Amino acid sequence: MRSIPVVSAVPALVFAALVGTMAMMAFVAVIGPVVRLLGLSEWAAGLSVTAAGVLWMLSARRWGAPSDRIGRRRVLLIALAAYALIYIALAVFVDTALQSPPALWVSVLALVGLRALVGLFYAAVPPTAAALVADEAAPGQRAADMAKLGTANAVGMVVGPAAAGWVAFHHLALTLYVAALLPVLALLVIAWRLPATAPAVAPGSAARPRLAWFDPRLRLPVMAVFAGMISVTTAQVTVGFFAIDRLGLAPAEGARMAGLALTAVGVGLIVAQLLVMKLKGVPPQRWIAIGALIAGAGFAAVALVHVPWQLLATYAVAAFGMGFVFPSFQALAADSVEAHEQGAAAGAVASVQGLGMVIGPMLGTLLYRAAPGAPYLLVGGVLGALALAASLHGRSAR
Repeated sequence: MRSIPVVSAVPALVFAALVGTMAMMAFVAVIGPVVRLLGLSEWAAGLSVTAAGVLWMLSARRWGAPSDRIGRRRVLLIALAAYALIYIALAVFVDTALQSPPALWVSVLALVGLRALVGLFYAAVPPTAAALVADEAAPGQRAADMAKLGTANAVGMVVGPAAAGWVAFHHLALTLYVAALLPVLALLVIAWRLPATAPAVAPGSAARPRLAWFDPRLRLPVMAVFAGMISVTTAQVTVGFFAIDRLGLAPAEGARMAGLALTAVGVGLIVAQLLVMKLKGVPPQRWIAIGALIAGAGFAAVALVHVPWQLLATYAVAAFGMGFVFPSFQALAADSVEAHEQGAAAGAVASVQGLGMVIGPMLGTLLYRAAPGAPYLLVGGVLGALALAASLHGRSAR
């Protein structure tokens, strides 16, 4: 019989999600200046981010199932320890390279390889945390706790780049050293505060679940995470170009407007997920339908934007809708499977999240070359289809 934790795991998981996301976003904030100072082309920065997404996609499912077998806490400790060590190695390399630049191929190999390994090990944290929440909360009551994790991620997305920018203004390499301390703090908090639980699958059991993306029970959660990640990453990668081309801003002002738009995204996500936490009786599929409809309208409206305040408003509306979708697809996945499959289900969903992180930027930039509004109209249509699918799913469930 599985032991039930006396102390809630959620506070420790929220802290780990917050500082883990801050560390991930700190790298994104400084990779541009680092690449320029090392004499590399812009593609090196893009490749480092894409490589992390690819390894995330390939490894997330493989992290989820072991957490069912050997325990959530052990998997989190292993992954966070490796994440911290690799981030420290990344900070040391950047610091050394900025003082004495190595050959260009060495810089590319180190930046891409180390960042990819960061994605590999951090990919264990979201599915394992979601599985722990599913272990602790009753079916139908999980969206509120998933929203706490989502809010922590959203706050990390806002605070991480802002803090990294402030530190980088004083010392660029110091930014990565400070960021490397964050997963160390997460590791210590998890080791100290996370209650130990028995594995979901009994030792020696032959049952080793590994759920496929096309498992009928996960069909709607997988659709939701894929549509959501494509939408968000497309909006992230095109907003700077859109601000320059459609709004007629200079590159520096365009970068500033892109930062403001992404800040508005963080605020919209936080507000929406606070509502999900407060309104605990709403089924996850209903949140997905409502959120996808709002987000789709917000993203599609970007195609009509011609002044800066409209860009901020549409991004905030779109993020408000996505704030309903993100915690809800995790809760719905947890509600759709058995107790011994929670880690495998969370891993399957997280791997699709990584796939969206890879496809979204490529798709967004290709469509942007056709027309600045094209990526946003496509995203609006994708989310509209998701809203319809979630509505039909809710009716069949009833």
